[in-house]
Amino acid sequence: MKIFSIKEIFYNKIKIKKTIKVYGWIRSKRDSKNGISFIDIFDGSCSNTLQIIAKSNLKNYKDEIIKLTSGCSICAIGILIYSRRKEQKYELLLNKLKIFGIINDPDKYPISLKKHTFEYLRKFAHLRPRTKFFSSVSRIRNSLLNGINNFFKKENFIWVPTPIITRINTEGSGSMFNVSPYNFFQKSKLLNEKKKFFKDSFLTVSGQLTLETYASALSKVYTFGPVFRSEDSNTKRHLSEFWMLEVEVSFFDLKKIILLSKNILKYVSEYILKDCLYDIEFLEKNFNKNIIINLNNLIELNFIELEYKDIIILLNKLGKKISFGEDISLDKEKYIVNKYFCKPVIIKNFPKQLKAFYMRNNSDNVTVASMDIFLPNIGEVVGGSQREERLEILDNKFNEFNLSKEKYWWYRDLRKYGTSFHSGFGIGFERLLCYIIGLENIRDASPFPKTLNKFNY
Repeated sequence: MKIFSIKEIFYNKIKIKKTIKVYGWIRSKRDSKNGISFIDIFDGSCSNTLQIIAKSNLKNYKDEIIKLTSGCSICAIGILIYSRRKEQKYELLLNKLKIFGIINDPDKYPISLKKHTFEYLRKFAHLRPRTKFFSSVSRIRNSLLNGINNFFKKENFIWVPTPIITRINTEGSGSMFNVSPYNFFQKSKLLNEKKKFFKDSFLTVSGQLTLETYASALSKVYTFGPVFRSEDSNTKRHLSEFWMLEVEVSFFDLKKIILLSKNILKYVSEYILKDCLYDIEFLEKNFNKNIIINLNNLIELNFIELEYKDIIILLNKLGKKISFGEDISLDKEKYIVNKYFCKPVIIKNFPKQLKAFYMRNNSDNVTVASMDIFLPNIGEVVGGSQREERLEILDNKFNEFNLSKEKYWWYRDLRKYGTSFHSGFGIGFERLLCYIIGLENIRDASPFPKTLNKFNY
């Protein structure tokens, strides 16, 4: 007998009065006085639940079915019929039910039917996908990934896996996690220096520099994977481990890379609207009524594009005092994006002291060919630049940033052997997901969030 998912039942128009088999977990169950149990199950394929009607004449009704609770896993075989309930179209008239997993102590089951706060559910990251909200978030996250890959396939980019364990510091800062091997056969003691598997190794903060090596041969490349920041930060916007899309393109200047980054934001928004409409409608009804509006705004609205120096002038005119050379604080950023323009904002050509060593110096030797894209209610989502392709200037920047040229010898080779102008950008995957759904805390965009001193997995 063919197994059907709940999504197939509701959206693929299965014939009525057909005998089908479904697997899933119990969302809720209620027993009527006339010996009928109504069991709502979910299987993760969509936000819908399927109601199963179990009558008392079933063989295992009194011994097993009547004892079922929320969370139990089952297999149900029955006849698909139209439902009398207005809120759903179909239900299953049960012929046979098999139980796989029960809840040993229903009173202690953390994901009970009552409404839970996001903060509470973060304590049970391993169980929260069972809620309707987080199952919808998971499907949208999956769709976002598929949309990204489809975009780059369409644009003839090549995917390149970049190292997670590295010896280089892409951003030139000190916030990296050191990789220290443990010997679990010696009571988990640290190995001594002579026996270390890797020396001076860290978890990557970005795959950009290694990705540039492939851009210098394949022209159009991208990578997508986890990156790690050991910043002493415990905010709603930061994670110690997050995923980042990184793109590098040879023979692209800043103008072209800005256009490419806008195009991918618009493309994935359209993709998700088509691919996850039912989940979006569920979230709009129960969580954020503006999801479709926000996605359409990203697709349709023109991005505001301003020089850093013009943002400084604007902020001072608005009474938000700031000097040229200062980083734009979070409160000023929010004011510009959320209140003043109320649409996506691109700020470009920042002072070089605010940006990383690899960004290309502009002709004024004060600013670099850089850009950040800010989205309403979430902030910076994209950061990019034209890369410094001139070896002499790059060497000077190593000195300015107190970085050892010897450690970056292979990066210098790219400038020594057939250098070319090129550009790239990175997109914070969880931050983009926060914008799409309207999440206020990035911990709810990550399946297993890791922040300062806070994670269990």
